[in-house]
Amino acid sequence: MTAADGPTFGAKDEGKRMIRFALTATVALSFSSLPAQAEWSFSGGSSPNAFNQGNNMTLELQCDRIRFSPAGYEDSQDIVSKQGLSIRFMRDGATEAGAFQVGSSNAQISLVDDYPVELLFFESSDYDFVLDQLARNASVDLSMIDRDVTYGIFDLKGSGAAIKSLRAVCSGSGQQATTPIEAPEGVVYCGGGAVQRVIEYAIVGQSGDQWDAIVTINGDTVRAMTSYSYFGNSQPPAGFQVALLGEDRSEYLVFSDGARNWIEFGDYTYNQCN
Repeated sequence: MTAADGPTFGAKDEGKRMIRFALTATVALSFSSLPAQAEWSFSGGSSPNAFNQGNNMTLELQCDRIRFSPAGYEDSQDIVSKQGLSIRFMRDGATEAGAFQVGSSNAQISLVDDYPVELLFFESSDYDFVLDQLARNASVDLSMIDRDVTYGIFDLKGSGAAIKSLRAVCSGSGQQATTPIEAPEGVVYCGGGAVQRVIEYAIVGQSGDQWDAIVTINGDTVRAMTSYSYFGNSQPPAGFQVALLGEDRSEYLVFSDGARNWIEFGDYTYNQCN
C-alpha cells in the first residue's frame, strides 16, 4: 500500500469505531429520555399558557392547542413528516396510566415559527382528556407514533395548578379549549372540475394569532390567515367577504351576495350546496 492509498482498518479497529458510535448514540438517547425537572408555570395575558421548560425542551399548553419543542430540530421534522405523536401519561417512572395517539384524523400537526410542533385538536373532548391526564399524573412521555422511541419526557409536578389556571382564564375570556372544525352557520361549498371538492371554513383564531382560520377540503384541513382587503388597494368585486390565505399557499375568496354564497378557489367557483 502506498501513502496515497490511505490507512486501512482491521476488524479490531472497526470494532472500536462501532463501539464509540454505539456509546455516543446511547448517551444522546439517554439525555432525551431524562424528564425535564422544572416545575410547571402559568402565564396569563392575551395569550395564556401553561408550560414546562428543561433539558433544552419546552411543552406549552394553550387554550386550544399544544406546542412541543423537542431538543433536536430533526425530531420536530420527524413528528410532522410522520403526522403522529404518542402522548403517554405515566403514573410513576414505569407505570403507564393512559395514552393518546395524535394523528391527522384527530389533530392538525404542523411546524410553527420554524421549530415547535403544534397540535391543534379537532374535538374539545380529546383535548380535555389530554389536559385531565396531564393534570393528574406524574410525568408525560412524548414518543414516536410507530416505534418505542422517546422525543422527550416532562415531569408533571405543578401541572395541575397551572392547567387549572389556564382553563379558568380561557373559559373566562370566552376562549374555547379547542376549536371544532365547522363552517359558520353550517355553510358547505361544492363544485370543481375533474376533481369535485367540498369546502368548509371557520374563523377560529384568537386576537393576534397569525393563523386565525381553518379550511377543510374533502376532509383535509389546512390553517389559514384572513385578509379583509382585496389584494391590497384593489377595489373588491361585489359580495367579497374575506380572503383565506392557507399556510400551503392556497387562496380562497369568500363571497356572499343576497341569497347566494360562494367561494372562488383556483379557476373554479364553489357554490353553497346545503
